[in-house]
Amino acid sequence: MLYRDPARSVQERTAHLLGLMTLEEKVGQLIQLFGWQTYDHRDGEVKLEESFKRRIREGGVGALYGTLRADPWTGVTLETGLSPRAGAEAVNAIQRYALEHSRLGIPLLIGEECSHGHMAIGATVFPVPLLLGSTWNTELYREMCRVVARETRAQGGAVTYSPVLDVVRDPRWGRTEECFGEDPYLTGEFAVASVEGLQGDSLADENAVGATLKHFVAYGSSEGGRNAGPVSMGKRELLETDLYPFRKAVEAGAVSVMPAYNEIDGVPCTANEELLRGILRDEWGFDGMVITDCGAIDMLAAGHDTAASGEDAAAQAVRAGIDMEMSGEMFGRHLLNAVRSGRLAESLVDEAAGRVLALKFRLGLFERPFADPDRAEAVIGSAAHAELARRVAAEGIVLLKNDGLLPLSKSAGVVAVIGPNADNGYNQLGDYTSPQPPDKVATVLAGIRGKLAAEPDRVRYAPGCRIKDLSDEGFDYALETAAGADVIVLVLGGSSARDFGEGSIDLRTGASKVTENELSDMDCGEGIDRMSLHLSGVQLELAKRLKELGKPLAVVYLSGRPVAEPWIDEQADAVLEAWYPGQEGGHAVADILFGDVNPSGRLTISVPVDAGQLPVHYRGKRSRGKRYLEGNTQPRYPFGYGLSYTDFTYDSLRAEPAVIGPEGTCQVTVNVENTGTRAGAEVVQLYISDVVSRVTRPAKELKGFRKIWLEPGEKKSVSFTVGAAELCYIGPDYTPVVEPGVFRIGVGRHVEDTLTTELTVEEG
Repeated sequence: MLYRDPARSVQERTAHLLGLMTLEEKVGQLIQLFGWQTYDHRDGEVKLEESFKRRIREGGVGALYGTLRADPWTGVTLETGLSPRAGAEAVNAIQRYALEHSRLGIPLLIGEECSHGHMAIGATVFPVPLLLGSTWNTELYREMCRVVARETRAQGGAVTYSPVLDVVRDPRWGRTEECFGEDPYLTGEFAVASVEGLQGDSLADENAVGATLKHFVAYGSSEGGRNAGPVSMGKRELLETDLYPFRKAVEAGAVSVMPAYNEIDGVPCTANEELLRGILRDEWGFDGMVITDCGAIDMLAAGHDTAASGEDAAAQAVRAGIDMEMSGEMFGRHLLNAVRSGRLAESLVDEAAGRVLALKFRLGLFERPFADPDRAEAVIGSAAHAELARRVAAEGIVLLKNDGLLPLSKSAGVVAVIGPNADNGYNQLGDYTSPQPPDKVATVLAGIRGKLAAEPDRVRYAPGCRIKDLSDEGFDYALETAAGADVIVLVLGGSSARDFGEGSIDLRTGASKVTENELSDMDCGEGIDRMSLHLSGVQLELAKRLKELGKPLAVVYLSGRPVAEPWIDEQADAVLEAWYPGQEGGHAVADILFGDVNPSGRLTISVPVDAGQLPVHYRGKRSRGKRYLEGNTQPRYPFGYGLSYTDFTYDSLRAEPAVIGPEGTCQVTVNVENTGTRAGAEVVQLYISDVVSRVTRPAKELKGFRKIWLEPGEKKSVSFTVGAAELCYIGPDYTPVVEPGVFRIGVGRHVEDTLTTELTVEEG
């Protein structure tokens, strides 16, 4: 059989196999089932469901989604789920049945969620992408992606549904935590690092998985920050902002793309032929697979109402360029009839099935369909991976305010650790997280106790309140606990924790308890959009009561979106934004609180004073306006902002040469010196402003960044190459153009703190 010969090209193998397949088998390749529903795990044994085996024999399955996924949605728990070894064995059993009982022996494509770690029991839980972006360290993120790929492939997962490349416009959106931030350039840099890290040098390697870029496109720009809401956006903004990171990732070699749920100018992305064929394939040359989000085709007929029936919706999707449906219900029910009735050309099914098969060949699934259980057991959740998670978390935590309180001393004083997020592991992990054993997640309380382990009596704890509950019954105990302390570390924020059956919290002792009236802390995550950016529940009231004690107060936010609380910004002695820092987050927070790590995280999303200022992202046009009746339009903390325990100074900014042609380049160079007493990392940021242009432009745009390490007294020269890629924009005819004129170059610590010089571009 030619298609089984690895010496043949992917194109040859795909064409040969496709020619052997029936229409039913080709349609089957476009269908992805929920993987966790294909087997029953009881008493340590995995038994395949008869309904699944029947579909395999009929050639009606091409892929599985979430075979190893564990969370409240799937109903898979720590007790019923699969260990790393058992997961690999289960995937092997599934693949073995598919190979031995399908007519042509085609392996299944196993797709898994891996936004910040493989969403499977035992896998390493890294910080959420909002923190990853805040590291401004693409090399570190690339290293993390290599680990995620290694853990996922070790259990048999071959593709992942990440990275999320949505550019955030409104942080009230519940999925803000899944994104790198508000800037397309920075998101594009992390997109490239993600593709390179996940896919490695060869997709067939045992440490590689295929990357799926999502959500294509403008998903982060919905009305009012409401999930999957309509998007009203002009073509130029779409090309320059939301499409940019996807184009960079496609150029880096990404093999899969997932369209977004939303519509753009009235056209749902799932059925947008101009987007999926015109831009993605024809203009960018993408030759990979396009897979829907779960239930997206259903939305065409019931939600967007652009299709008259399920069959119409399925046909529209394939015509637009969809190759596979996640969940497979609409394709499974309607595609055969659509072809037989003449509504859909069989050639389009051939085209889609060919792309699915080609990806399977590129992944080496025909040669190596099985996982190695021994390797899975050794690799997944290793100590080395946990240490990397701690390092990543520490590098992305942002110090927003410090009136000299931090770093804390390890040798003096009692520390009161207060707050609903101080010792709740799930509240620091973020959405798309699997169940965790109680001892796996290092909370902030655990991290602080670890620092002061020699004197455990110096650490006192009280939760004070819940995230969303309005009860203040825990205030008295929290105040009593804090009254005997020398400093208060107050851990507030949000939660994207779904109901993992952990029970309620005793507000006096902090212990878990099961009650009939379960309270959810979840105020962020997919589908959890908010009207404000204030702290939920009575958290602010707790902070105010604690402040009345007159103790030094450090506030730590664990959150999936920015928190806008002016009182805390003004009254706390220190404020730390730790986002959702993952399983090692408590250790990372403690590392920074006690000075073992010098904070180097920088904001990738502007923090407003109030949600009424939104949109407040830094890339606003010059005509945006300056103020409201109640105040100005400036954020509390601007894009790129973040403090350190040392000081950095910039000098001698120059652009050489200062005059270039439209195809020329110049070197922008600045000197950066550590003028403080501690070693630390600084993020040097390059911004460019087109002074006069035929089309209105953002006032400033990030076009480069470098993260550098400086010892006390050390000075380094940092250079950026500036040319057409940095100076062009989408012109009046919707093509890139570099216009002659003056460009203002800014280099500095954040968008509002830069040295400036000018560069002139002459006529060509």
